Amino acid sequence: MAKILDTVLLLALPASGKSEVRRYLAHLQPEAAKNDFHMGPTVQLDDFPYVHLMRVIDDSLAEAGEARRFFEAPDRSFIDRRDWGTLIELLNQDYDDLVSKTAYPVEEAVPLLFSRLDRASEVVGIGARLSTLPEAIHAKVAEAVADEAKAQLADKLAGYPDTLEGKTLVVEFARGGPDGSSMPLPAPHGYQYSLGLLSDALLERAKILYIWVTPEESRRKNDARTNPDDPGSILHHGVPLSVMLGEYGCDDMTWLEEHAEQPGCVTVRRGARAFNIPVARFDNRQDRTTFVREEPSAWNEADVAALHGGLKAALDHLAGEG
Repeated sequence: MAKILDTVLLLALPASGKSEVRRYLAHLQPEAAKNDFHMGPTVQLDDFPYVHLMRVIDDSLAEAGEARRFFEAPDRSFIDRRDWGTLIELLNQDYDDLVSKTAYPVEEAVPLLFSRLDRASEVVGIGARLSTLPEAIHAKVAEAVADEAKAQLADKLAGYPDTLEGKTLVVEFARGGPDGSSMPLPAPHGYQYSLGLLSDALLERAKILYIWVTPEESRRKNDARTNPDDPGSILHHGVPLSVMLGEYGCDDMTWLEEHAEQPGCVTVRRGARAFNIPVARFDNRQDRTTFVREEPSAWNEADVAALHGGLKAALDHLAGEG
């Protein structure tokens, strides 16, 4: 019987193929996903929707004549880079909610979002930024973000499975550092910082599927996928060039593998405890994923075979069969 992977951290630079891999896995028949990829029905967590909502909040603040709270500018990165950790804490919250199947009224989406953002940023030492807004500004921002906050919460609630038994949790995020950085990347940049903030409950179950592309290829694919009319889309959002160079000009996955305490792993230390997380690479330096953006009826058989074979080898390795 095929071993089912419990929790897969799907990591890569932006536009590397993470979302396309998720789309391909979702397209497969359950038996094929189980037998070829060790994947049960997937449950998804992703930090990108929070990045998008933070930008919507900032834009509404700017329109009201207030200073942005999260990003330096619409095409720039975080004011405080510790917000990379804020995003991880939001994923931790989502995981806890998923396990407990915590229900929230969709009509309360905006106050819930604001309180969660403040609580997550306080965990990483930034402090609350939304509860301190003047009342009139708070109301304007709440109105501006309401529709998207409700949609995001509705999607989250709809994603709760009856049970996680037999399922594969896929947690997606991208991290990196400035172009030309030396290793190790200093906190709060890179995977070392963000992985270190994941909850014990996630780290205990996790294995890493790393989609390997060069930073140059990441930037090329980011340009190709960007649809300015669909900034909240998982498949079509674009990352500004200054952010691509300043935050994703390199990453530290190779360094982490080379300095792990066990071969084939990434080591995350929390006090005296070490989590040695198995890691496998899917080599996408020669693009094997972009075709998945098209309708399945247009997929080429050779493209499907190349993607399927590469993913199978990587996931076999994570399941201990490679």
